[in-house]
Amino acid sequence: MFGRRGKHGRHHASRGSRGSSPAATVEAFEEAPPVDERPAGGPYDVAEAPEDGKTRLDLGSVRVPVPDGAQLQVEVDPSGPVRAVHLVTPIGQFTVSAYAAPRSGGLWREICAELLEQLRGDGARVIREGGVWGEELAASANDISLRFVGVDGDRWMLRGVVAGPSEHAAAAGTVLRDVVGDTVVVRGLNPLPVRTPLPVELPPAIAQHIEQARGTG
Repeated sequence: MFGRRGKHGRHHASRGSRGSSPAATVEAFEEAPPVDERPAGGPYDVAEAPEDGKTRLDLGSVRVPVPDGAQLQVEVDPSGPVRAVHLVTPIGQFTVSAYAAPRSGGLWREICAELLEQLRGDGARVIREGGVWGEELAASANDISLRFVGVDGDRWMLRGVVAGPSEHAAAAGTVLRDVVGDTVVVRGLNPLPVRTPLPVELPPAIAQHIEQARGTG
């Protein structure tokens, strides 16, 4: 089952306003390792992706494993381009997106600081935690929990987000890390400004379904 969304979410990778540093009011966390010192395993650059036989949803810039029982929800810009594809499950909605980044890494650390400011501005309780790839953000408000995970790669940054009921926060976090860790990023060779979202392309069958829905909507 495929759904559509036309409104862009707030917590994205565009530049936000810079305020005073929140580091003094949050828990300690581990800095993200340099790109060439990441733990073994994924997420993978397409040039290094293993031939593991796993089924992944090919969205152009990312190839994402789909959790069991997930439904796809496509977020479409009114002008036509696809903004994001969400994987909707009973424990939460998962979204994996890739962005152009410096070869030296460090973009995720910047994004974390901005997300922290935005989330707290919305009244959420936010905790910074050390994760597999460095810093993670865990937020909660009104019985909804969110977790943000990011990984700096070779000229790309991958960000995974899950939002869902607070009672499933732990399980959702585990699934999010599994999805991010098995994702393949297709950066491409074209030069792009840092933070530019890498384009999302739907598989032909899904694109046809969306076009048919538009025609009857």
